[in-house]
Parts: sequence; structure tokens; C-alpha cells
Amino acid sequence: MPQTWTDHKRYLWLFGLVVPLFPFMGGALANATGWGIFWYFGPILIFGVIPLIDLIAGIDRDNPPDDVIAALEADKYYRWITYAFLPLQYIALVWACFLWAGDTLTVFDKVGLALTVGTVAGVGINTAHELGHKKEKVERWLAKIALAQSFYGHFYIEHNRGHHVRVATPNDPASSRVGESLYAFLPRTVVGSFQNAWRLEQPRFKRRNESHWSIRNDVLNAWLMSVVLWAVLLLVFGLAILPYLLLQAFVGILLLEAVNYLEHYGMLRKKEHTGRFERVRPSHSWNSNNIATNVLLYHLQRHSDHHANPTRRYQALRDMDEAPVLPTGYAGMIVLALMPPVWYRVMDPRVIDHYDGDITRANIQPRKREKVLAKYPVPSAA
Repeated sequence: MPQTWTDHKRYLWLFGLVVPLFPFMGGALANATGWGIFWYFGPILIFGVIPLIDLIAGIDRDNPPDDVIAALEADKYYRWITYAFLPLQYIALVWACFLWAGDTLTVFDKVGLALTVGTVAGVGINTAHELGHKKEKVERWLAKIALAQSFYGHFYIEHNRGHHVRVATPNDPASSRVGESLYAFLPRTVVGSFQNAWRLEQPRFKRRNESHWSIRNDVLNAWLMSVVLWAVLLLVFGLAILPYLLLQAFVGILLLEAVNYLEHYGMLRKKEHTGRFERVRPSHSWNSNNIATNVLLYHLQRHSDHHANPTRRYQALRDMDEAPVLPTGYAGMIVLALMPPVWYRVMDPRVIDHYDGDITRANIQPRKREKVLAKYPVPSAA
């Protein structure tokens, strides 16, 4: 790699491997102090500590020059970091199942452990997101393995072949709208993503005059991984772990979809005279350069470049001037999204500014359209 540029985050990416250690860290603190609250280590970090670290650590807008991107992407050190996440993720899950099945923890402690394991599952889905976009077949299969814990394997299909096509349009269940709360968005995106994934796989088999009820159906084989995983865990540890398996999966899915909620809030691609939407631009994704969450989430917050170059590896993603910018990192933004009035107060003015004062250019929740337009009237032309 040319000596004129150095990736100063090269070893910071290893901090992403701390996430699957959250259950062990929380357990160690709980045992050392006798305080059961430490079993809630994952939520405490995600919703409390990391947003503060983001504010303190600041931002990083350093971009790799064009002439080093190919060499940077070819450096296998970076991909092995994502590979290493998976065994740690599953070791944490099995250890948690052992504790859920035993009687050494109270129900309060077990719930906290499930929430912490759920945060690992949520970041595991993000790891699957990074792997699932790659051309190498082994990485795409690793993505499905990472998704199996949350029983959300259809994300692999819907995200790559659905969301990336329909992003920032009213047709995309993973693009949130002005006036739409996180709580209204969640059922729409969960149901819509499942439906779209199933529809997307069917034409591939129809062209071959084959039934889509096949193990080669990527939705079915991804779900089958979850069925096998959960069946083995239940067989080994007993039905007592089922409520906690369900809870950790719910938390993982919630974290994924909460991130989807903030990535494209209010962004709308213009419809051209042909009836097709304009191509995806950097201006259709919210970005953040807060370094703490960026190293934990493999540069997911450089979302504009990701949509422009979906197969580009995380270490090579660039900040783009055209992209609108979130006021803080994803962890802090999820906290805001949990409080819709605060979210609207912070984000709606930013959407309006992005569209030069014209809220009608934004993606607006249809049922709230009149209310939104009354609240943010378009200034009259001078």
C-alpha cells in the first residue's frame, strides 16, 4: 500500500470484537460486585456509555485516496476481523443458554443477559450486512450464519436486492418517512421486509420452471439455519431457554430496524418523467462520522458511499460532502428515536434544511401528510 496514506483506524477496528464479549464482561462485573444490574451490560453500553463516548471522541472525516482503495480492500486483515466476530458471537450465545437453563441466576438476571446477548445479535446482523454484500460465496454464507441467531435470515435477500433498489422511495419498507415514529415504522418494515424477500426469490425459480419451495431458495435455507440452530440449543439446554432466545432475537431485530429508521429518514428520490426514480445519490442517506460507533459498526455510518458502492469493503468507505449529516452517532440517534417528540424536534428541521426549506420534497408519512405540511409550511416565493 502506498506510504503516502495510513489508515489510522487500522487497529481501532479490533474494538468491534469487544461487542460479542459484552455478556462475559457483564457477568464478570455482576459476580465481582454482586450487582445484578451488570447483566444488563449491553443495553447500558449501547444506550448510555457509547453515545457519551461518541460525543467525547468526536468525528473522523479522513478518506482514503482513490489510488489506495484497491490495495486497502485487498488487505485481508480487515476481513478477518469480521470473520472473527462470528465464533465469538456464538460462544456468547451458547454460554448464555447454559446460564438461562441453570438456576444460578434470577429471572431479573436472565432477562438482563438476554438483552445483552440481543445487543450482540444486533451488531451481528450488522456484521452479516458487511459480509452479505461481498462477491465471495463464503462471505455470503457467513452472513446467513450471523443472521441465524436472530431468525432474520431473509434480511440477506431483502436488503441486497430490495432495499438497495428501492431506497429513499415510498415503496421501500426500510426507508422511514417524516412524521413516522420508530414505533409506527417497526411493524411496517418488519412485515414489509419479510414479504419483499419472499417475493424477490420467486421469479428466480419461475424462470427455470421450478418450485420456489426449494432448499436453494435463499430465504428458506437462511431460515433453516435458524431452525437447526434453535432446535439444537433447545435440545441441549431445554425449553426453559426459549423465552430468552425469543427476547434476544427481538432485541437484535429491534436494533437493526432502529438503524434502518435513522439511515434514510425523510429522504426521497425524485421521480423522473419516465416514471422511474432518479439514481441513488449520496444525498439520499444520512451520514455520521462519529468515530466510536463507526469502528464498532464497520463504517456503517458512511452510508452514502455504501449505497453508491455496495460491494466496497468497510475500511475503504468514504465520507461524502453531499450527504446530510446526523447530529451524533447511531447509538445516540437510536436513543432519540425512542422518544418521537424529541426525534421530530431534532430531525425534521434538518430534513427541511436538506431540501432548502421545501418539506414537500421529502418522503412524508401519507397519513400525516396534511399535519406535516401544516406544521412546516413551504415559504412563499419572494
